[in-house]
Amino acid sequence: MTARRSTPTRAVAWFLAPFAALLVVWAAVVAATGVPLRIFPQVTDVVAALVSMTASGELFVHVAASLRRVLIGSVLAIVTALPFGVALGASPRLSAFFAPLLRFSVALAGIAWIPIATLWLGYGDGAVIFIVWNAMFFALTYNTLLGVRRIPLPLLRAARSMGTGRVRMFWEILLPGALPSVVTGLRVGLGYGWRGLVAAEIIATSAGLGYALFLAQKTFSTDVIIASMVIIGVLWLVMDRLLLAPLERRTVQRWGMTAARP
Repeated sequence: MTARRSTPTRAVAWFLAPFAALLVVWAAVVAATGVPLRIFPQVTDVVAALVSMTASGELFVHVAASLRRVLIGSVLAIVTALPFGVALGASPRLSAFFAPLLRFSVALAGIAWIPIATLWLGYGDGAVIFIVWNAMFFALTYNTLLGVRRIPLPLLRAARSMGTGRVRMFWEILLPGALPSVVTGLRVGLGYGWRGLVAAEIIATSAGLGYALFLAQKTFSTDVIIASMVIIGVLWLVMDRLLLAPLERRTVQRWGMTAARP
């Protein structure tokens, strides 16, 4: 019983160990070199900046704005990418037609679209949400396509022989069979979307974690810059480890299909 209880604690300690080591090295190097705050802050300076941002309410405004945009962009990406990816996976002709376009778009997804997004949608939530959607859409589409192709052919043939209609085929066979790859694509795509969000907020908004970085750079506030970077990293770790990773694990355990189509 003791060993079982201590296992999660050891896992958490092992996960946090690299960050603790980084903090020790960071504090020691800054103290030894005497680098000025304007160039790079000490750990205590960053902690003070985080406390100040929290006390003023600024931190909550930026975090709330960023999370809202990520949520909306993610929902739009899921709603549009899943049907498209399933259609590509189920139809070799559609897949052959769109595959070159997908490969071409992967290199341009997200950040490269920021200039034209601001021209189309102006400066504000619309442009940022578009960037999040764009960054996630192609990764999610491609992984959904792969997931459908991994569904065993005997299962598909059995469903068709029983006269399964297209709607039932989508909801009961194709989508559940593709779910492990879909969740993996969501995890990868959300990482792309998060990076696109921060980059777009630097240019196109007046609130958000990216905007906080932009403001701090203009005033040479390196402590606020690093504090904002820490918040961005922590938020992504929390989303990935507490939400996406368990979702991926449970989905693979329940719906995983290892047999691949030839």
